Amino acid sequence: DAGKQVARRRGVELVAPKIPAMVERVAKLQENTSLPAVVFCWRGGMRSLALAQFLELAGVPARQMAWGHKGFRKHVLEFFERAQWGRVIVLRGLTGVGKTKYLHELAKHGHPVLDLEGLANHRGSAFGNLGLPRQPGQKMFEALIWDQLRKVDSNGYVIAEGESRHIGKVALPVELYKTLQRETSVWLNASLQQRVKNILNDYPAIDSLKEDFVGPIKALKDKLGNKKVAAYLAMLEAGNWTKLVGDLMENYYDPLYRHTFPERRIEVDLEPEETAIERLKAAINKVLAEPPKG
Repeated sequence: DAGKQVARRRGVELVAPKIPAMVERVAKLQENTSLPAVVFCWRGGMRSLALAQFLELAGVPARQMAWGHKGFRKHVLEFFERAQWGRVIVLRGLTGVGKTKYLHELAKHGHPVLDLEGLANHRGSAFGNLGLPRQPGQKMFEALIWDQLRKVDSNGYVIAEGESRHIGKVALPVELYKTLQRETSVWLNASLQQRVKNILNDYPAIDSLKEDFVGPIKALKDKLGNKKVAAYLAMLEAGNWTKLVGDLMENYYDPLYRHTFPERRIEVDLEPEETAIERLKAAINKVLAEPPKG
């Protein structure tokens, strides 16, 4: 008991000088939600308890996270090890086909989706971080995925894009990556012209950001050679975005991904665009009618 009293007083000492600023900051974060703030420290000790109680006294709804960040992290890792999140239907296709766009369209039509690239703040390519905020750390990325997947019933399903294990600087949990490889894929098809158009809509292809593209293009030197990279840099300098994107697809991305056609797949043509979502929904229903892959 004496040890607890000392710990409580130490918690108050640590938290007290920072209370006014903390209360204001948390209150501002609470403006757009009715949910209580969750306060945690490493083990769920006196520091977080003291702050949670001060927040409550100040009229800001707050709860202390049981077992702290250490316990939460253990819970997240055990969740991924159990892999009891139902089926994951995987959208795949060549670069620029519009997987993210149609993932969001499916969400609008009431399908549960897991936007891994959105959670990672990365488009999953050599140019994937351009124009996006900084990526989360690995632990935060896994926590964000957990928060989405925990809502999926073990008998339900969720739709995600097919990804490599790494999305920029973060990596998918091993069991989730295995799930993505196991299920029947919905393979999206679109013409090169349409894919170039999609890419130019997705990426910040504007002259003021040319310099941001130089590094990723130079990084392709080992795979494409000096001559090709020099040609791409010249296209970039000239602002010939359509030619640059089309050539990169034909000579780099398409050869890279064509050999990865999944054996189990249902193909969907996305043109004409006006009726693409209906064909895609039909393909998803077809996958759901199949028995799950063990």
